[in-house]
Amino acid sequence: MKVAHECMKYLYDEKLRPHTQNHSAAITSYIRKVGSADSRIPFSEEPGMELLEEHRCYEGRQQRWRHDSTTLNCSMTFSIFLPPQRDTAPPPVVYWLSGLTCNDENFTTKAGAQRIAAELGLVLVMPDTSPRGESVADDSAYDLGKGAGFYLNATEAPWSAHFRMYDYLRDELPQLIGAQFNVSDLCAISGHSMGGHGALIIALKNPGRFASVSAFAPIVNPARVPWGQKAFSAYLGADEASWQAWDSCALMQASQASDAIPTLIDQGDSDSFLAEQLQPAVLAEVARQKAWPLTLRIQPGYDHSYYFIASFIEDHLRFHAQYLLTR
Repeated sequence: MKVAHECMKYLYDEKLRPHTQNHSAAITSYIRKVGSADSRIPFSEEPGMELLEEHRCYEGRQQRWRHDSTTLNCSMTFSIFLPPQRDTAPPPVVYWLSGLTCNDENFTTKAGAQRIAAELGLVLVMPDTSPRGESVADDSAYDLGKGAGFYLNATEAPWSAHFRMYDYLRDELPQLIGAQFNVSDLCAISGHSMGGHGALIIALKNPGRFASVSAFAPIVNPARVPWGQKAFSAYLGADEASWQAWDSCALMQASQASDAIPTLIDQGDSDSFLAEQLQPAVLAEVARQKAWPLTLRIQPGYDHSYYFIASFIEDHLRFHAQYLLTR
């Protein structure tokens, strides 16, 4: 961690750094000068990449970055937790997808995941939930537009100009993470609510890509519940047949036995959205029919909040570690 220490010293020591308010530029400049003894620090200057903030956390680093997305045609932010270095092997990645109204910081600041990720040696990557910016289409409702991208590729105007979160998460962001950070190709994916839907469909649509998938209170059958029907109608149009490509139940029903990966879902039985919007039992029945390795845990007394996530995030990270750290 020598370079990380030297960068902080450079940033805060008046004798070492020039007078500047652009701390990100100062750090980047210094890293380029000294090289990187700590391969977890990105030191190749990627066009459009900007370090927004960095914090020491459980001997690792919690960072937030902005970059220009060619897929989404806007600037995007993501947060990343880099665990302390354990050995020379690049660490695996767990992608976390957040729910409606959230951004990349909700999980970072509320879930308390960094402690166990540091212990296990897991990188955590938290993308935003939608495209952002003045030119990006939006809606006054909380469940459509910014903060409600539903992790799909929109085909309908005005959404199709920017709302291609599936392509962004399948291709652009993982390529960026792989190029800028010393990480393994091994990865898992998880999420909450709308993000649980996103984690499940991305895993189901990309067999062999992820070692495991998990979710908290996911929207498992969006084509049949109000949140999903509203979003799909706007983003994908009135043809309900096209919705099936973005529905976890339909995707699992169409899967092959060789596609199956370990799957963990936690659901609180005091969740006010359980009966109308979430309905995990529907996916559990499909999993039973397909012999899919799904563990559905109903947690008594828990609701839809981050208190629920914080209570069981350690279980989920240890679940993923079983499959990421033994390969």
